[in-house]
Amino acid sequence: MIPSVDSGDTAWVLAAASLALLLTIPGLALFYAGLVRSRSMLSVLMQCVSITALAGLLWAVIGYSLSFDESFDGTAGGFGRVFFHGIDAATLHGDIPEIVFAVFQMGFAILAPAIIVGAGVERVKFTAMLMIAGAWSLLVYAPATHWARSDDGWLSNLQVMDYAGGLGVYAAAAAAALTLAAVAGRRREFPNEPPPHNASLIMAGAGLLWVGSLVMAGGSALNADGQAAMAIAVTHLSASAAAFTWTTIEWVKTGKPTLSGTAIGAVAGLAAAAAAAGYVGPIGGLILGALAGFLCYPVMHAVKRRLKIDDSLNVFAMFGVSSIIGVLLASVLSLEALDGVGALVESGNIGEQLGVQALGLAAVMAWSAIATFIIAKVAGIACGGLRVDMEDEIVGLDIAVHGEAGYEG
Repeated sequence: MIPSVDSGDTAWVLAAASLALLLTIPGLALFYAGLVRSRSMLSVLMQCVSITALAGLLWAVIGYSLSFDESFDGTAGGFGRVFFHGIDAATLHGDIPEIVFAVFQMGFAILAPAIIVGAGVERVKFTAMLMIAGAWSLLVYAPATHWARSDDGWLSNLQVMDYAGGLGVYAAAAAAALTLAAVAGRRREFPNEPPPHNASLIMAGAGLLWVGSLVMAGGSALNADGQAAMAIAVTHLSASAAAFTWTTIEWVKTGKPTLSGTAIGAVAGLAAAAAAAGYVGPIGGLILGALAGFLCYPVMHAVKRRLKIDDSLNVFAMFGVSSIIGVLLASVLSLEALDGVGALVESGNIGEQLGVQALGLAAVMAWSAIATFIIAKVAGIACGGLRVDMEDEIVGLDIAVHGEAGYEG
């Protein structure tokens, strides 16, 4: 039977591809902009917008090919889809046009390097950040995506469970962020940091991240069906549970529930759901979110106070810990007894599947950390140093680097 286009599925994934950009701009950009000091707010927005353009171009030129073209021994795709070569309006991926699939996947490819921005705000040079984002997209994101989400990637062949980028996006980016923060060094005032300068921007950004994540989860089914709807429900429940859990902990510890804390909790819940959303049911979504809110809060403080690493916007705590939870528990929470799909684990191989999940996490995060360390060192040499001058750090990057003044409230 000759494959044909399903207009309903195509329309759904087209819509998801268009709305996926909400995750990065303005979602992540506004979220990060509210968390930094006002004097460096525009620099964060500039980095996110520039990475959106850069990552999108790299995706079309070679990133998509490295991620989803025919595999070299399961480690990376080939060059058959460079510049989207061989893709026209009639080329299919399943029952949707391949160009629709490629553009939808571009949303993940843009979000992943933009997440790393949060680790080096207020001190890493703009040129260095662009170099890091571009190199990381090709050397880390593309192969990690091929490993886990391409049909012939080595982790895919092991049946790793990664529904919507828990490994290639969130785990890989979080490992890179922690590495970059360590290489870049601490900000001048560390560990004495002022509170976020604009909780309204944080909430606006988190809301757009929330909506964008629902779209990406549902779109990852590549079909307008019940699996897409369940993935959306699971993602929403995870974010809700994480937000309430984070707020409750903060309220008990500090005596005051904050808007920024609730928003951060919700974002952690979104990241926790990414790997598991297509495999677990509503119960699983609630458990993932509750664990994300419960565990990410103490990790956020431990990274800075115990490890003494200035992960500026707590990228590892928000996205890394949450993705670890989601990737590992996707196997357990997918049991039919918990209303999951159960396909990979009902035969009594939960331990085996958990091992595959752990292997995937270890491989992706280790490779991301090693590659990021090398990339950051090379970027520092190429840019005459990774960090801006101390005077520019004191003045703020908005004026010092971009010659524009942002919000001064």
